[in-house]
Amino acid sequence: MIKVMLVDDHKLFREGIQLLLKANYSHHIEVVAEADSGQTCLSKLHRVKPDIILLDINMPTMSGIETLQVLQNRRKRPKILILSGDTHSACLFQSMHLGADGYIIKNSGIDELVFAIDCVYQGELFIQSNLLPLFNTMIIAHNLEQKKIATLSKREMEVLKFTALGYLNREIGDLLCISERTVKNHLSAIFRKIECIDRTQAALFCVRNGIISIYD
Repeated sequence: MIKVMLVDDHKLFREGIQLLLKANYSHHIEVVAEADSGQTCLSKLHRVKPDIILLDINMPTMSGIETLQVLQNRRKRPKILILSGDTHSACLFQSMHLGADGYIIKNSGIDELVFAIDCVYQGELFIQSNLLPLFNTMIIAHNLEQKKIATLSKREMEVLKFTALGYLNREIGDLLCISERTVKNHLSAIFRKIECIDRTQAALFCVRNGIISIYD
């Protein structure tokens, strides 16, 4: 029997999944707990001890990404299968980068969800088939972008992160105790090294590579 925790902020969705699993797979999968946020999920973990967490991405209070960030360094944690309506490349890649064991979108059928649960439970990595081309492309692009990141100095990384978070040059200078002109010089070098033409592209670069989270 595979013990599952459902984590999603929509009660009707949680109840629907639970009913489908109970009606068709009660001999195979048991929903041992529900949670409407990552915070609630974490507070229940020590008590219910699920084998797998079905985790939504977009939730109030504490998102799926933030929950993954907390769980990724825990030595003993349940398997995590992302069950999300979000097919954005940033969400997919960031989830897998933070240690998710699988990713499936909410318009899947119950049989496909159960197949994903089985794969993850057995220690396999699961990514929904129609997302695989996107994921493979992202892996190649990520490796290239990591090489670009390696060319940045520690100070340039600091300036890049603050820029991606929306700070103005003057504010970055104040935070790092450098002049606004020095910040501009750093930005020119950064944009050249990571091949971006403006702050928006730099912010997207940071999200793709986990320098900042889309929930920061």
